[in-house]
Amino acid sequence: MPFLEHLDELRHRLMVIAAVVLVGSTVLYFYAPQIYDFIMAPIISLPQLGGQPLNIMGPFGTFSLRFTVALYGSLIIGSPIIIWQVLAFFLPALKPKERRYVIPTFFALIVFFATGVIFCYEVIMSTAFGWMVSQAWESVQVLPEARMYFSGATLLMLGFGIAFELPVIIFYLVAFNVIPYAKLRQNWRVSYVVLMITASIATPDWSPVTMGALFGALVLLYEGSMLFARVVLARRIAAEKALDTA
Repeated sequence: MPFLEHLDELRHRLMVIAAVVLVGSTVLYFYAPQIYDFIMAPIISLPQLGGQPLNIMGPFGTFSLRFTVALYGSLIIGSPIIIWQVLAFFLPALKPKERRYVIPTFFALIVFFATGVIFCYEVIMSTAFGWMVSQAWESVQVLPEARMYFSGATLLMLGFGIAFELPVIIFYLVAFNVIPYAKLRQNWRVSYVVLMITASIATPDWSPVTMGALFGALVLLYEGSMLFARVVLARRIAAEKALDTA
């Protein structure tokens, strides 16, 4: 496709994503209290907060909180459509043999994103927020603000969801021979450093609990994806190894 057609295709995909977020936010605005209560349940139940409702500062805070809940909710719920639009933008650049991977990739991305969000919600969120709140001392009172806590929780879930897409990225790097399997395997220390940097960027806080948990999960996903690539692409990897040793 010519350059201007690429720009037109990009504009079309971005408009679809914007429409999904706009419509989703409008609908979810009316269900914001239920979404908020569900997402914030692990945080509100923390002993440090005493199970008390979180605070809203100022008269305009209620609308701002509702809008924030609706916006983040539309991003999470509409993620399958958003992921498909991203894949569809790159679809014309793929060869016919490569296009057969699009549908499996689409479902894999959704599954890994959902797994990351659920893992964060069930395992990480209460531990991370509990540790951060516990860092206060006697002369400091923690006054939890509803919008700030909700934004932190949803950004944490989105960060884990996006980071959990790592196996798909690793598989395609090897499958399309962007980085040979042997090179990735030999330079595992460099890969771990990249994973550590990714964990620090994907988490919205500087807590060692969240960054450490995400780094550990990424290491397991990395090693699992490398094992999967080795099994699926065993013949090609063996041929590359024989060629290097010849």
